Amino acid sequence: MALLEIQHLAKSFDGVKAVDHVSFAIEPGTITSIIGPNGAGKTTLFNLVAGFLRRDAGTIHYKGKAIDDLSPSQRAGLGVGRLWQDIRVFRNMTARENLLVAQKHQPGEKISNYLLRYKNVDKLEKQNREAAERVIKFIRLDHKQNSLAQDLSYGQQKLLALGRLLMNEAELLLLDEPTAGVNPLMIDEILALIQMLVKEGKTVLMIEHNVPKAMSISDWVYVMDEGRIELYGSPAEVSSNPLLKEVYLGV
Repeated sequence: MALLEIQHLAKSFDGVKAVDHVSFAIEPGTITSIIGPNGAGKTTLFNLVAGFLRRDAGTIHYKGKAIDDLSPSQRAGLGVGRLWQDIRVFRNMTARENLLVAQKHQPGEKISNYLLRYKNVDKLEKQNREAAERVIKFIRLDHKQNSLAQDLSYGQQKLLALGRLLMNEAELLLLDEPTAGVNPLMIDEILALIQMLVKEGKTVLMIEHNVPKAMSISDWVYVMDEGRIELYGSPAEVSSNPLLKEVYLGV
């Protein structure tokens, strides 16, 4: 069964079809890239899947369950994680604190838990701290765990934002331009980390403008233009198709 299945998904703004009856399926344990020129509808598609926009038509199924009418937080609770192109971390918190606040289970938020089940609260908070330690090592920021997020490099902040998805136990990672604006030396590190995540059981759907890099790690590639899927296939099939140049260059 596909992890994510989209059928005839559509969204318009003032008569302009941003997403025009798009259909595709994502298999678990894979990396799928969506590429295409600016304005192709890629980010709108992501926002529909994550629940930040309401569809005009079509259906979205995650793990075989319809999630069309669920809120973003409900979809996140099921395992759909969204990484934004503009970095969204708490700049005045440390890297470690950013991870801790992203954890799903926060028993200490309720005073009643401390009064009635304080031993259980202490146990769960210890587990949260241990999870944060594992994640910060995985994203290779353990040497920066006590640094404020605002003092991290742009690429390190992207890694931190990715780590927050892992703390929230996301299974499907929607990564919007994970390498955009990143130092070239950091790009390969981020892409290697994405590949490691898939080996750990995650599934990745990403938007990426760096086409050669997207091709290098993807199992499947979709090319969007004017709200539609114009081309799809393996990286080799897509890169050798003349339509790819037509979509990007109009020739």
